Amino acid sequence: MPDHPKGCLLFDWGDTLMRDFKEFNGPMNDWPRVEAIPGAAGMLAALHSDWILAIATNAGDSDELDIRAAMQRVDLNRWLDKIYCFKKIGHKKPSREFYQCILDDLKLAPQFVCMVGDNYEADVLGANACGIPAIWFNSHSLEDRQAVLHRTIHSLSALPGALNLPFPATGKV
Repeated sequence: MPDHPKGCLLFDWGDTLMRDFKEFNGPMNDWPRVEAIPGAAGMLAALHSDWILAIATNAGDSDELDIRAAMQRVDLNRWLDKIYCFKKIGHKKPSREFYQCILDDLKLAPQFVCMVGDNYEADVLGANACGIPAIWFNSHSLEDRQAVLHRTIHSLSALPGALNLPFPATGKV
């Protein structure tokens, strides 16, 4: 892994990096069609040299090997350093146990991690409850939610710019 001076970016998987087709069941790698979210490849490529890039997902049908195989089908796997999934952790977002397991594995304090995801409650509020800053990826509306530990983007191409804005100091978490 290259040196990552900024910490770790955690990405939700379904509808954040890859399209979650509701008509398909089972592990995503076995689906007849998979698709990356527009801008995902370029965004991951641009951020990889400065960040540990990881998936943090509640996917119930896919383990780490299934996730990597699905990501390989859309040429995103090469940018990902780690996979954190429900099948490995045994807890789901937004639980504290899910996020704490990730922090323990990364050996990073919450302020050096940022969660990016499309589910406001699980990805944003769940991460925030553990002191982890988050970015809500809202590609479905113009709604914009901002708070001390989170902000909103509407396209993945906006993520690098959003990360360059400091989150306000939060004091003790």
